[in-house]
Parts: sequence; structure tokens; C-alpha cells
Amino acid sequence: MNNILEIKNVVKQYSGHLALDGVSLSVPEQTIYGLLGPNGAGKTTLIRIINHIIAPDTGEALLNGAQISAADVAQIGYMPEERGLYKKMKIGEQALYLARLKGMTKNDALHELRLWFRKFEIESWWGKKVEELSKGMAQKVQFITTVIHKPKLLIFDEPFSGFDPVNAALLTNEILELRNAGATVIFSTHNMASVEELCENIALINRAKVVLKGNIEEIRAAHSTCKFLLRTVTELTENKFVILNKNILRNGNFEYLITKEAQISNNELITEILRQTQIISFEEQLPTMNDIFIETVQK
Repeated sequence: MNNILEIKNVVKQYSGHLALDGVSLSVPEQTIYGLLGPNGAGKTTLIRIINHIIAPDTGEALLNGAQISAADVAQIGYMPEERGLYKKMKIGEQALYLARLKGMTKNDALHELRLWFRKFEIESWWGKKVEELSKGMAQKVQFITTVIHKPKLLIFDEPFSGFDPVNAALLTNEILELRNAGATVIFSTHNMASVEELCENIALINRAKVVLKGNIEEIRAAHSTCKFLLRTVTELTENKFVILNKNILRNGNFEYLITKEAQISNNELITEILRQTQIISFEEQLPTMNDIFIETVQK
């Protein structure tokens, strides 16, 4: 898979504060990539470099193999955490204005805006001002103005902020559809449940450095605690594993939380359990991305 974006040894310093310290990462085409980190870690600085708002002191940011230029911004859609809509301006006029700034003709912009306003059921908002909208409602408008020009690379910074669960699900589906249609998405959030649901790969930045990156499932497997939840027909006796918790279910079956030593393979563990009883279910309890985030940052 080709990489649409490559960050190579990027360093950025502000008057005594090192914001990025040799940051490198690669974002594959047509994927959803999680850019994670605690507040102040350097994520926003990196996003601004990608959008050619600021330049790195050293290092490179490459889009499709070439150093990002001002002209490349037309291929990028960026929705910042601090929204940028004009509160006194009418929504329809503002959306049209922002679409024209991205290089769209008036007719094309009006056509696409009508489609998006109909999809989000906000056609009646066209003549309203942004200051009349709730945070979640304004968020829909901001999302539309971010994707209207069909950019190849989309960057969403805390896109679900201010959304109720119904609208969060709506936005999730739209992000997945954009990915399926060919866009690459960089997704920055503190909501690790959303990361697990949407992202294929992540990079975790802490104190200006990338401290963890790669495929989510591979990262979770690498952080395995060797714990398993299983249900069995009859009772178990410890052998090659330790029972951490045991419950007798209403139907008389047993539920166990067990752990094993790392050198014992899963197949060996299952063989031992099958020697004693019939397995109803067997599931490894991999740590969540939230667990891994906290553990990595605290280290």
C-alpha cells in the first residue's frame, strides 16, 4: 500500500519550547489513521505543518512523495478542534464562500452543498446565522465545508466534540463512506473508543516524540496481558494457567478469567482446558487502546 503522507524527522521549536522532536510517521492511502497524544504533546503543531500553516525547522512533510507546498492545501480538508465559522454570516453564504476558497466554481459548490444539506437534513438552515446554532449543529456545517471539495486527505481534530450519540453515529458513517470513496483520513481525538472503531493505524505522540505507532490490532496483541475469559461446561483445575476469577452461571456452566505465562502458547492452553472440560467460549482479553494510551504516556 502506498503512503499518501510521510513525515520525516520533523523538528519544530518555539522560543525555548520543543514542540516536535524528530517526528516520523507514514500514513497509507485510503485508511483512517489515528493521531493520538495528551494535550500539549505536539499534535496540533504537526497538523499545522501538514496544512502548510507553519514550516518545520528541520525535516520534511511529503504529500504523495513531494514536499508539501501551498498549492497542495487544495488537496487537504482540515477541521480544527477550535472551529472557524463566522458567527454573524449566514450559513449558506458562508459555506459557498469557503467552497469557492477551495477552488470550486459557484455552480459546482451550490450543487454539492445542496446534496450535503439534504443529507444532513439542514436545508432550512441556509439563511440562518452560525450564532443561532448549537455547537453540534455548527459542527455539521463545519464538517460539510471541510469535505465539500472532495480532498484526497482529510484531517479531523476532535470531530465528535459537541455531538450527541445519534449525530456522532451519523458523522462516523460519513467518515467511513469518505474513506471507502478513496479519501485518506487523519483522525485526532482523545476518545479511544472511536479510535478502536475507526482507525486501522495510529501514532501516539508524547512530549514531542512518537512513542508508539503501527497497526492497532498488532499494538493490542503486543501489549497482551495473557488474560482470557472463557466459559466451560464443568469446573476447571489450575494447570498451566491461574484462575483470577470464577463465576457459576445460572445454567450451571462456569465462567473464568484466567491468566497464563507468556511462554505457554494459546494452543497449549486450549489443549489443557479441553483435557478437563468442554469449552463453550474462549476470548483473549486484549488491553483497550485507552489502557495502552495511559500505560505508554505514564511510562
